[in-house]
Amino acid sequence: MYSVSSKLLGLNALNNESMHVPRPQNLVVILSDQHNPNFLGTAGHPVVQTPNLDRLAGSGTRFTRASTPCPICVPARASLATGRYVHEIGAWDNAHPYTGSPRAWGHVLLEQGHRVAAVGKLHYRSDDDDNGFLEKIHIMNVVDGVGDRLGLLRHLDHERGGAKKLALDAGPGESTYTEFDRNVTSTATEWLRTRAAEPDEKPWLLFVGFLMPHLPLISPPEFYDIYTSNPDVRGGNTAPQERLHPWIDHLTRVIPYGKYFDDERRRKALTAYHGMVSFLDHNIGLLMETLDDAGLSGTTRVIYTSDHGEMLGAHGIWGKCCMYEESVSVPMIMSGQDVARGATNATEVSLIDLYPTILESLGAENPVPASRYGRSLFDFLGRTDENRVGFSEYHAVGAMSGSYMIRRGRWKLVYYVNLQPQLFDLVSDPEEMHDLSAEPATAQIRAALEKELLAIVDPKAVSDQAFSDQRSRIAELGGEPAIITKGDFGHTPTPGEPVTYS
Repeated sequence: MYSVSSKLLGLNALNNESMHVPRPQNLVVILSDQHNPNFLGTAGHPVVQTPNLDRLAGSGTRFTRASTPCPICVPARASLATGRYVHEIGAWDNAHPYTGSPRAWGHVLLEQGHRVAAVGKLHYRSDDDDNGFLEKIHIMNVVDGVGDRLGLLRHLDHERGGAKKLALDAGPGESTYTEFDRNVTSTATEWLRTRAAEPDEKPWLLFVGFLMPHLPLISPPEFYDIYTSNPDVRGGNTAPQERLHPWIDHLTRVIPYGKYFDDERRRKALTAYHGMVSFLDHNIGLLMETLDDAGLSGTTRVIYTSDHGEMLGAHGIWGKCCMYEESVSVPMIMSGQDVARGATNATEVSLIDLYPTILESLGAENPVPASRYGRSLFDFLGRTDENRVGFSEYHAVGAMSGSYMIRRGRWKLVYYVNLQPQLFDLVSDPEEMHDLSAEPATAQIRAALEKELLAIVDPKAVSDQAFSDQRSRIAELGGEPAIITKGDFGHTPTPGEPVTYS
């Protein structure tokens, strides 16, 4: 018989006052793309090699229950910038990119005299927008300042382009994405050396946006070859098709990556993902080495995270866009002065928590009243708040209705507007293979989690608003026929790379 504990019902909350007041220091924020947090040596992965991220975790704190506000690129990055959930700012999908409004943490830092620079992927609308950076170098934004037009047509129930090509291309090699990340690394390391030679009066922030390990699944050969003979290279368990939730079934028809994987191609794709993670780790290692060599390590903190995860075939899904753990969870590591070393923390944290964390780390005043959601990660160092909830939402490509996640303790509710929810016990069923939502014994738990959800959002009203805003955006772009005629460009091209529609 399942019961509802006082922790699940929200009792015994931590005092809201921070116990940690960090000294102002420089900060490097590293954001990767599509990194499943299980793929870290320090997280106990038996195969993948991430020595540099492991060392970073060893010198700091790894948050083991971190989540994205939305498991797709553009909305997640807008939430990270603003410290607000996507329904608060209307960042519904990959065709609603961040425009510089509402204000980001970068705006606050610049106004208070801090240098704020970005290198790499932002996935905002345009460099012409005032989006909170003094310097924008080698930046990747959405295509044509618009992004993914086809993703607005959520009612369509046919396959998106690019799925077959993903399967055929998977394996060893070089791509524009691997080239981009090498350039990001060299640009960021040069920026750090310049800052060491020309110190600023106030702490600075460098945002580094890598593309790895985002699709396409192409790994530099020297990293791919690490895993070619390892029999333990594998993805998640695949649920039988007949057990798929209707919402998930629709998603997998629209984005059917798995349809084109036979055993050999699947093996190549998984091997490539392992290699891409190690390639990412290598580049992060070069950044850490530069901090050491330039004498910046003692005055610079580092935060590493990702915009969302990657399913890698679990439940028959490749990519993200859903609320399973592989998609909605992200790695989160903070290292440096005033951060507990070699620690793990099981507090539910989110990308929105980086807004207050960044300001506090640099010693900047936060002019925005404390959000009921975002909290500085410094507040949780040395202790775990077991009463915090993890929240995420999704209103983009392949979503037949708005979907929402509430995660607290061992329990996780996935709420779909107008559809049966899913309820998982993450302790007894970490792979989320057994939906307990219809069991009478879990009714009280489900009701408690739904109450938590309603305290954050009105699910139906927000879902309706997303559809309404997307209809308006479709009209702005010339209507549905024009969007369909223009076609699909697959993954976002790198700066200077031609945009190819099909």
